[in-house]
Amino acid sequence: MEKDYRYQSYIDILCKKLKNVYESKKEKTVLISGASGMIGTVIIDILINMNDTYNANYKIYGLGRSLQHAQEMFDNYSICSDFKFITCDINNQITEVGDVDYIIHAASNTHPIDYSLDPIGTISSNVIGTNNLLEYGVKHNCNRFVFLSSVEIYGENRGDIEKFDEKYCGYVDCNTLRAGYPESKRTGEALCQAYGKKYDLNFVIPRLCRTYGPTMSIRDSKAIAQFIKNAASRQDIVLKSDGRQYYSYIDVFQAAYAILYIMFKGENQNAYNISSDSGNWYMKDVAEMAANSVGKKVVYDLPDEKEKLGFSTATKALLDNSKLKKLGWSEVLDCKEVFNYTIEVIRKRISEKEG
Repeated sequence: MEKDYRYQSYIDILCKKLKNVYESKKEKTVLISGASGMIGTVIIDILINMNDTYNANYKIYGLGRSLQHAQEMFDNYSICSDFKFITCDINNQITEVGDVDYIIHAASNTHPIDYSLDPIGTISSNVIGTNNLLEYGVKHNCNRFVFLSSVEIYGENRGDIEKFDEKYCGYVDCNTLRAGYPESKRTGEALCQAYGKKYDLNFVIPRLCRTYGPTMSIRDSKAIAQFIKNAASRQDIVLKSDGRQYYSYIDVFQAAYAILYIMFKGENQNAYNISSDSGNWYMKDVAEMAANSVGKKVVYDLPDEKEKLGFSTATKALLDNSKLKKLGWSEVLDCKEVFNYTIEVIRKRISEKEG
């Protein structure tokens, strides 16, 4: 994937913010699952930029199932000595890379079609894959394990709170196919607690709100991704509901920045919500933003049964990010600006695929 000047400018902004919190210049090894995914890609770009710009000393191993996809996302790192991609299915066995200082577990199915078409794989990466990585961490002197969790673990807002804080317990109907994602994320968090107790493994849990950005997969079926792809193709925006859902969103740049900030500064055995104050949007407003960016209109259309199986039933899911702010993290980009930039990038990527 081509990383243009604007992409690099966002990375530069985040690295400038992180330079005051990153570890010493002694070499640190980072193992990242889901390396070529939407978030993993940006995390790696930040770490390599920290090496190049601020003389950080990160040795990065990226794990993923598709070498071809990794080559597309990291084509500019083909001769980079700081980064090595390893083809690996974390549900089977973790490839040996020696001792590691950090493990960032970012591998997971994260959109509705995958929930419905690959329900077992969705659960496996969050449970079996997490367990395998935790085992690797224990055996290889990992100083900190970072498990990427989700707003989905809170389930439905029961109407008793405006925003979810880290202690909130909502409602998930576990007797549905869709429940495989939030329930397996909950189990992944519980596994971290278990390894922390039994093996004294240091860990933190960033809980992400709905995320978007230029590194998203073209086949991503989340609503916001569909809107972005519609706009990128200069089509009307198709809304599969009345649009009254009220969610927290964040761009992938600030999400990656928050994850690394938590990795460096977060307290052991703590979870932290990741959201942006400029990204609390009604779904109909997101659809309108996408439509307005290309002079199109919003079209309302009910989902088919396959799509419906993967859809969230939550109508209000705002994340309280005050705990993260108390660590010293602050928002540095405007979510709407990055939203519009994402449409531009996805338009180019679609054009390249079609060409």
